[in-house]
This record gives sequence, structure tokens and C-alpha cells, in this order.
Amino acid sequence: MEYAQIAFDSFCSSNEEGYDNTYKFNSLIKGYSLAGLFYDAVLIYVRMVVECVEPDGYTFPLILSACAKDGRFSTGIQVMGLALKWGFGDDVFVLNSVIHLYGESGEVDKARKVFDKMSERNLVSWTSLICGYAKSEKAEEAVALFFKMIEEGVMPNSVTMVCVISACAELGDLGLAERVCGYIGKVGLKVNSVMVNALVDMYMKCGSMDKAKRLFEECVDRNLVLYNTVLSNYVRNGMVREAFEVLGEMLSCGGPRPDRVTLLSSISASTEMADVFLGKQCHAYVLRNGLENWDSIGNAIIDMYMTCGSQEWACRVFDQMSNKTVVSWNSLIAGFLRNGDLKAACRTFNEMPESDLVSWNTMIGGLVQQSMFEDAIHLFRVMQNEGIKADRVTMVSVASACGYLGANDLAKWIYNYIEKYEICLDMQLSTAFVDMFARCGDPASAMKVFNKMIERDVSAWTAAIGAMAMEGNGKRAVELFYEMLQEGVEPDQVVFVAVLTACSHGGLVGEGMEIFASMKEIHGISPQIVHYGCIVDMLGRAGLLKEALDIIKNMPMKPSDAVCGAFLAACKMHKNEEIATYAVDMISESSPDKAGIHVLLSNIYALGGKWTDVAKVRMSMKERGIKKNPGSSSIEVNGNIHEFTSGDEFHPEHTHICLMLDEMNCSVRKAGHVPDLTNVLMDVDEQEKEFLLNRHSEKIAMAYGLISTSQGHPIRIVKNLRMCSDCHSFAKFVSKVYHRHIVVRDNNRFHFFQGGLCSCGDYW
Repeated sequence: MEYAQIAFDSFCSSNEEGYDNTYKFNSLIKGYSLAGLFYDAVLIYVRMVVECVEPDGYTFPLILSACAKDGRFSTGIQVMGLALKWGFGDDVFVLNSVIHLYGESGEVDKARKVFDKMSERNLVSWTSLICGYAKSEKAEEAVALFFKMIEEGVMPNSVTMVCVISACAELGDLGLAERVCGYIGKVGLKVNSVMVNALVDMYMKCGSMDKAKRLFEECVDRNLVLYNTVLSNYVRNGMVREAFEVLGEMLSCGGPRPDRVTLLSSISASTEMADVFLGKQCHAYVLRNGLENWDSIGNAIIDMYMTCGSQEWACRVFDQMSNKTVVSWNSLIAGFLRNGDLKAACRTFNEMPESDLVSWNTMIGGLVQQSMFEDAIHLFRVMQNEGIKADRVTMVSVASACGYLGANDLAKWIYNYIEKYEICLDMQLSTAFVDMFARCGDPASAMKVFNKMIERDVSAWTAAIGAMAMEGNGKRAVELFYEMLQEGVEPDQVVFVAVLTACSHGGLVGEGMEIFASMKEIHGISPQIVHYGCIVDMLGRAGLLKEALDIIKNMPMKPSDAVCGAFLAACKMHKNEEIATYAVDMISESSPDKAGIHVLLSNIYALGGKWTDVAKVRMSMKERGIKKNPGSSSIEVNGNIHEFTSGDEFHPEHTHICLMLDEMNCSVRKAGHVPDLTNVLMDVDEQEKEFLLNRHSEKIAMAYGLISTSQGHPIRIVKNLRMCSDCHSFAKFVSKVYHRHIVVRDNNRFHFFQGGLCSCGDYW
């Protein structure tokens, strides 16, 4: 190009009469474009304008194409304006270039407007717009335009076919793809290597692996692009062994030399298999061929070592990276979190020279996965103080944390946050909000979000059914389940858990058994242990203990601790020591180290006054190192979470809480509350039992709520264990005496207390 520029400058200086200056500029612009020097081509055009050389119908397509390929879209728009000014508004070649420019810039709707106004169109016009749609991930529009082109008698070329085949691949519709491919033979197109690559990619993305494999094997000229297409699709579909077979063939048969894309697929396959030996071989190839400085390769290697449990190697690779990007840091943090090393993840996050939204999302999501919900919310607040705007990924994690904490005021603030900052409320985020409000004891808000959803998948319906189950509205939960079926949404195993739980909490035994039977008979879903657990819980709550025991005996799998726990809880509720004792051997065998099972067994013995048996169970627990989870309750006040344990004396407001507890006890007794001392399962006198009963964690939380919130403000409490019958009765009287709406979420369900009544109807 240097000599071409010298010759050009020479012609310019000579100013030979009759020499076509426009042709001269066009030739140089074309030369620079062919050489890939698009910026230089644009500079020549600018010089052309400055020297007042009049462009023609060849100039504008050349320079518009250069602007599109170099990403200079604003310059391209200016060129387009000048083309219109010079009277080229109807020139098909110029307009084709404008369509191409808009398509490359992602402004495909503007490209369509230009296309629709064209008085004359050729194959390039149609192909440019089809490719624009395909690149803008508007595959349906691309395919529809292709068939419209065929209807108008315009036959495709190989470029058209490659674009529309790629669109079919994105749709994953094999029938439509084969219909499109039929035109290759109809118009007599020669299948070149580019088209083979597109076809193989399309068949693999449409799930027709056999056809893709046959086409790949029949291809004589297998280039690197084709190998990479096959490898990446195999890895994407989890067919990692097949990917390594193709890689082995590529290396052993003198195929093209692997490049960065090949290695990325190979490392990803090693990660998928968690095979550190294969991963190290890939790493060695990277080092031998000097590919380690490519960021994506380094990040993939870090991810591979982390997945394979070689955290030390991952750190070593990271330390040796000469150019550590934010993505590299994020890969290391994600690896630490995946391996459960939260301390290392936090340290790395704090050491980052700069962080991006992905960094924050990774940390917040990691904290949620580690059940560190308060820390996740705190980090979200720090993120806000740093001025970093959250996205839908952030909000899904934050909504999940908020739901587990049961912090309703915070939940409402979070929902307002997404409206204020116009964060896309898609199906996943909407589902997260339905679940969040349900867990926060606000089923009305949960259903409000659900009813606004335009699209609902099975997860969204599950969240709504779960909201009704938590509220105790089993009838509405069952109605939602059948509405889902009428909408044509296929149920999965999770939604059956939600609806069966609702039947259990609502005492809907007949409906529950019918739905349980439909799993296998109608929907072809084999019940799992969790579904049997729901049925045992449902029958047990209803007092059908023998029927529940029959279910346990006839299960196709061994009972889990959840099943055993549900059965023993029912035995305790109905004070049936005989059946509980009958099941002891089976339960001890299936859940030898579960604290909850042994505690329930101990409580059943205590109810019968069998203190020797109680002592044996507790001694057995001590010998095995099994510890009982202490009861705790938390309450949100002014955005802060306060947690109390039974008999808690460490809160700064302890003195005022005790005074309030004494006042509450006097008031509810006057209103008719009689303490149920059977809930104190200890061999102590009645006065001591009454004292211990009055210091249950949910009562302490209620007292703190009364002294810390204004009249009319609902008191929302989250308890880690099941609420005892005395606390349940106590809460009903408190709601009546103090005219407060009290919401308690225990580890089974929600209780909404108001005016001396509970939403559960005393059935829980």
C-alpha cells in the first residue's frame, strides 16, 4: 500500500488534465479496504471531501462498507447523509451498503425501514438484511424474510444460505432448518467449506448429532473453523468424551494446528469431566505454543484447576499471569466460592485493584449460596455506596437473601429499587420476587407480582403455589396447580412438592392423595423420597398415623431423615407413643446421626414421662457428638435484623424486654391464656417449667417488637424450629390484646395472627 500511496500522491501533484480524480480516490479507498486498512480508507475519503473531489455511486458503497467493518457507525451515518445530499437516495448499491451498515451496528430496525422504502432490490439487498437480523439475534425475522425473498422469485446465494442456516441454528428447529436447507439443492448451489461449517453447527444446535457427525466425516477439506465448531458444540452439549475423540483425530491425522479457540473448548471439556490430568495436558500445550497470554485461556485454566480441586495450581496460574484483568480476578473468586473457601474469596475480592458488576454479583451470589444472607445484603448496600448500579443478576441474589431473612420492609425497598432504576423484570427475576415476598410473609404482594407476569414457566407457578402453601391456603394452591395444567405448562418434580406441601398444611388429604397418584399415572413422573415425605407429613398431621406408617413401609426406597422426622412429629402432635416406639428401630437405622430425629424421639418419651428413656436418648446423642440446634427467632426493626435465642439475656434492650414480657404474661392471662406446660420437656417442677416457657425465643422477639415498633405496625418473626403450641396460643392472645398483626415463619410454614385468630386454623 505504500507504493500505491506514493503513486496516488504523484498523480495528485501532477494534476494531469483529463485524469478522473474520483476514480483515483475510489481506487485507493478500495485498495485500503481490501488490505483491511479501513481507517486509512476513511481518511482518504475525508481527504477527498476536503479537496472537493465529487464522489460517485462507487465511492459511497466503498466507504460505507469500510465504516461498517471498522465499527465507525457515526462516521457512516454522516457519509450516508452526504450520499442523500448528492442525489444517491435511490441508488440500489448505496442503499445496500446503508442496510449493511445498520445491520453491523445492531440497528436492524432502521435497516428494515431503508429496505422497505427501496424502489428496486437485488439479491444483495435481501442478503444484507437477512444477515443483519441473524447477527442481531432476531432469527425468526431472518428466516421469515428468507421465505419472503423466495416467494418474490429472488434465489439465494451461498452467503444468504450461510446467514439463514445460522439463524435456524439459533432457533434450534430441525424441521424448519431442513426445509431451508432444501433450497441449497433447488438452486444448484455448491456446498463450500463455509456452508459445511454452518450446516454442521446448525445440526448440532438442533440436536441432530448423527447428521452433523456424518456431514463432518464426509467433508474432505476439514479446516480449523470446522474442527472448532464440532468441538465447541460437543462441549456445550456435555459430550466431552466425543470432543476429545475429535481433538485426538485432529492431532494424530495431521489436521490443522489447534488455536486459542480449540484450546478453550479442550480446557472446558477437561473442566466438565473434572479431569485434572487432561487439563494439565491442555495447559502444557498452551505453554509450549505461547498461548498463555490470551486472557480467556488463562481464565479457563484457572476455572479448570478450581473445578478439579487443584486450588494451589489455579492460584499459581493466576500469579503468573502478566496481565491480570477484572475477568481473571472474577474467575479466581468464583473458583474459591465454588470450593467453599469463602475466606479466600473475600480476601481476593478486597485485593482487586478494580472490580466490575460481575465481581460484585459473584460475591453476593456466593454469600447467598453459603447461606450468609445478612452478609449478602450488607455487601449489596456497600455496592450501592460505591455507586455501582445493580442488574437483574444482582437482584435475583438479593431477593433470595431477603426472602430467607424474612425481611419484608427490605423486600419492598428492593422491589421499588428495580422499578426506580428500570431493571428488566424478566421471568426469572419476577419468580425470585414471588418467592421473596412469600418467604417474607406477604403473600398478597407475591401474588400481585405473579399476576403481572406475562410469561410463566413451571418455576413461576411453583413459586406462587409455594406462596399459598406457606400462607396455609391449600385450596388456592390446588386451584393454581390445576390452572397451570390448563395453561399447558408441564409439571415437574418440584411443583409437586409445593402442591403436596400445601395439601399437608391445609389438611386436604383427599386432594393430596389424588395429586400424588397423578404423578405417575398421568404425568409419568416417578415420586421421589421428598414426595413420600410430603404424603407422610400430610397423613400424620391429619392423625392417620397407621396409614402414614404403611406408606413408609411400602416406599421403594429407604426412608430419609425428613420422612422419619415428619412421622415422629405427627406422633408427638397426636401423643401416640405406641406407634412412635414401633417405628424407633427403623428410624434409628435410617437416620443414626440426625439431631432432629433424636430430639423428637426424646420429646415423645418426655411427653409420656419416661425420663429414663429420655436420658438414654440424650446420652446416645452425646456419645455420638450429635448436638441439638438451639431455638432462635429473628425480627426486622428499621432495616436491622435482631436475633434471639431461648432465654436470651445479651440484647442491649434486655431489661426493657423482660419488663414487656412480664406485662404480656399478665395481660394474656387476664384474657384467658393458660400456659401449656407439656411443651417444656424437662424433668423440673411446674414453676421452673413456666419460667422456661416464658423465655421461648419467639416470645422474646414479640416483646422486642412491641417496644420497638409503633402501634399498627405488623410484627414479623422468623423462627428456625417449629413453633410450639403454647407460643402459638400466646401469639393469638397477644394479637388480640395489643391489636397487632403478628406474622411468624417457623421451619414449616407461616402463621398470620390477627384478632386472636391464626391463619392456620390451629392446624399445623
